[in-house]
Amino acid sequence: MRSILADTSVRLQFAGHETFPLRLLWLRKAYDAVAAGSIGRGTFQEQDAIARFGVGRNMAISIRHWALAAGVLRDEGGLLSPTPWARRVFDLGEGFDPYLEEPATLWLVHASIAGKPELATWFYAFNGLNQAMFDRNMVVQGLMDLIKDRSGLRVSFDTLRRDVEVFVRSYVARRDGGEDAVEPLLAELGLVRESRLAGQFEFVRGPKPTLPDGVFALALWQFWTRWHETSPTMSVEQVSYAAGSPGRIFKLDEESVLERMTRLDQVTDGALVWTDTAGLRQVARIRPPNESHLLEQAYNLERREAA
Repeated sequence: MRSILADTSVRLQFAGHETFPLRLLWLRKAYDAVAAGSIGRGTFQEQDAIARFGVGRNMAISIRHWALAAGVLRDEGGLLSPTPWARRVFDLGEGFDPYLEEPATLWLVHASIAGKPELATWFYAFNGLNQAMFDRNMVVQGLMDLIKDRSGLRVSFDTLRRDVEVFVRSYVARRDGGEDAVEPLLAELGLVRESRLAGQFEFVRGPKPTLPDGVFALALWQFWTRWHETSPTMSVEQVSYAAGSPGRIFKLDEESVLERMTRLDQVTDGALVWTDTAGLRQVARIRPPNESHLLEQAYNLERREAA
């Protein structure tokens, strides 16, 4: 994990959210803005952004940030357009989950954010902290130590502190009332909870029953192709503990990872095959899995059509 964040080819980002965590309808608003065609990045900060998105200018900028972070939009030369998976999910006519009512959508959004080293605070928290319990200062200090390894990168303590605060509020709703207490989108996943000790938080590690196998397989394949592209196999230990792995970003215990890996043959139609011989527990890559099919698996499309 340290080597990933120290890589100067990875452009680390500690701002852009305007101190707002991701909220329920924001991705829907972002998708609607670009569904008919590409728009410029500046659309989210122009004078009519308040009327277009129904929020203040800073929130509109935050919507753009989260839509890009979640992989709903892509930026190509300053032009924003929907990603293919976003069209499959958010399309009002045939989308799998236009109004973010399915757990699969939340897990896909979280995987995109937590598995992206460019979002350094999120990546560090899920992939770099080895203890279950943490507090804000622990995350800030860990990031400060990492930044020292990056030549030419200067980030202030206050910037890191604000970014860590948004990270916490993205997964744990505030109790002190006011507009900022609006339930953040990713809190429903139950990945982080407040501890009984004041100022302490805890990652919730376990099987994650609402996480579809299709989302797990998609996250595994994205991890595989980004960090281990030439490797023909992936071990249980890699999938459980390596930085950016499904085990890390979904906070799955090793037994849960193992159980899901044994089902990959069925989930991927034989593209990824589980083997357990001579004590080697691993998945072999037979061919690249069909990501469109995995997305359908994530939403149990065949079962829903039958119903």
